[in-house]
Amino acid sequence: MFSDAGFFVAAAMTLIAEPKSMHFDEPLPLQSGAQVRAYDLAYETYGTLNPDASNAVLVCHALNASHHVAGIYPGQDRSEGWWDTMIGPGKPVDTDRFFVVGVNNLGSCFGSTGPMHVNPDTGRTYGADFPVVTVEDWVAAQARLLDRLGVRQLAAVMGGSLGGMQALSWTLQYPHRVRHAAVIASAPNLTAENIAFNEVARRAIVTDPDFHGGHFYAHGVVPRRGLRIARMVGHITYLSDDVMNEKFGRQLREGLDLKYTTQDIEFQIESYLRHQGDKFSEYFDANTYLLITRALDYFDPARRHGGNLTRALAAATARFLLVSFTTDWRFSPLRSRELVKALLENRRSVSYAEIDAPHGHDAFLLEDPRYLAVVRAWFDRIAAESRA
Repeated sequence: MFSDAGFFVAAAMTLIAEPKSMHFDEPLPLQSGAQVRAYDLAYETYGTLNPDASNAVLVCHALNASHHVAGIYPGQDRSEGWWDTMIGPGKPVDTDRFFVVGVNNLGSCFGSTGPMHVNPDTGRTYGADFPVVTVEDWVAAQARLLDRLGVRQLAAVMGGSLGGMQALSWTLQYPHRVRHAAVIASAPNLTAENIAFNEVARRAIVTDPDFHGGHFYAHGVVPRRGLRIARMVGHITYLSDDVMNEKFGRQLREGLDLKYTTQDIEFQIESYLRHQGDKFSEYFDANTYLLITRALDYFDPARRHGGNLTRALAAATARFLLVSFTTDWRFSPLRSRELVKALLENRRSVSYAEIDAPHGHDAFLLEDPRYLAVVRAWFDRIAAESRA
């Protein structure tokens, strides 16, 4: 049994998070045929694993998130976990009832082994030599960590966006290890338009003169210009047109008069995007961005079944919750409905909620009462089933 790992609750019911790391010497074979010989996985846990280890919930993260799912770090301002609205004592995923695990994916830049770390085979920083990883590879690594934590079967796996793809993949790779799966603001694969956005972002990074073929660490530089543009492109796709117009419209940054310049910032939306790009370039790794967006591109469980999604999902035995948001044009409700249809054709148990929210793709991270109520009711049912 693995108990009370990585958390405690302060008197004011504030969840205090403790980052942890687990080392693996056994090589991890990858879908590409390559392997990662030795690696570390950063993770956090919240809540207590019950005696029969039946209350574990794995939370899978999206592109620029990490294992820090909920709670705060002592003494650090604005350190809330990226899904703190969703997970914690008394929240929809209640850590008084569930043992929640967040894992940082291989190839990321928040503690798990990735391009910024030393390759044990060469003694040099991986850089561009870090092998390409897939959603399936991440799930395989997560399964190994759960083995170490004493979790043989998950009460639920959940995630939004890319995290939703991992949750779906769990139900296909390890169907016997997952009782429930929440796939939120996600899709069975990327559309051509989504792949195109990812490619533009990658080209911005690799054509930055400071990229140096991915070995920029050795040169003591960071391809910040490329990272800024990549983030600006991505951020546009996360917001809805309504939200951008409501927040910024055509407001000028300074005064009421045009400056008639092609170089300086004129509009508030330009200022916002540059601010987001600057922040991102300070903390995110360029090679990680390439790896994770490519993993997004590659994910397509129907590919091995001649494009037939129904056949691809036949292996899943979990009960599903799918949630989409009306203004999410990157992972539109149509994509969630494809999953619902394929699961129903396999006679699987599916709950589906389509939330009329104005926030675009980012809605899955926000505190929408209707959305949180849906997730809370679903997890209440899981808890009730566990007690029965």
